[in-house]
Amino acid sequence: MSNPFEDPDRTYLVLVNAENQHSLWPADIEVPAGWDVVKTEDTRAACLEYIEQNWTDMRPASLIEAMGEARS
Repeated sequence: MSNPFEDPDRTYLVLVNAENQHSLWPADIEVPAGWDVVKTEDTRAACLEYIEQNWTDMRPASLIEAMGEARS
């Protein structure tokens, strides 16, 4: 069985949690509690591109806030 998170032929979602952390998620696997879909079903490449363009600060949102910086 291949890793469902690395299969280029599957479709994926992009999830985000309360800390603004993003995750590539196979579309046919239930979204875990605490995560919301921010990009609907698409190719792996398109979802990775979305993550690259939208998750530009890897720090958790709570750390950014504690440092007194605005979220990007």
